[in-house]
Amino acid sequence: MERTGITEAMIGELVDKFYGRVRQDDLLGPIFAVVQDWDEHLAKLRDFWSSVVLTTGRYHGQPMRAHLPLTLIGNHFDRWLDLFEQTAREVCPPAAAAHFIDKARRIADSFEMASATQAGRISSPRHVLRS
Repeated sequence: MERTGITEAMIGELVDKFYGRVRQDDLLGPIFAVVQDWDEHLAKLRDFWSSVVLTTGRYHGQPMRAHLPLTLIGNHFDRWLDLFEQTAREVCPPAAAAHFIDKARRIADSFEMASATQAGRISSPRHVLRS
C-alpha cells in the first residue's frame, strides 16, 4: 500500500466504474447478465480485489469455479482486460494502476488457461506480456 497508494476507496471506485462498463459492453454485458444482485456482487468483487492487492483476506470465494461454466474464450479475456486497464489508468495514480493491471493480467491468464483446459484445448499465458 505504501508503494502504490492503493486504498479501499480506490478499489471501490475502480470496481464500480469498471463493472458499470462491463455491464454496458456488447461482448461482456450478456455474460454478466446472469448476476441477480449487483449490489451483492460488487461487494464481493471489492472484497476480492482488496484481498488481491492489499492482502486483506476478506474474499473467501472460489472465482475459478464460478467462471468455468461461462465457457469464456480469448476475446472475452482481451475485452475484459481492455476495459479494466482503461479504467485503472483513469481511476488510479500510475503506480496503483500498474499494480492492478499486473494482477488483472495474471488473473486473465489463469482463467483463460483453465477455461481452455476444461474445453480440451491448450492455452499458454499471453496477457502478462501485453504492452
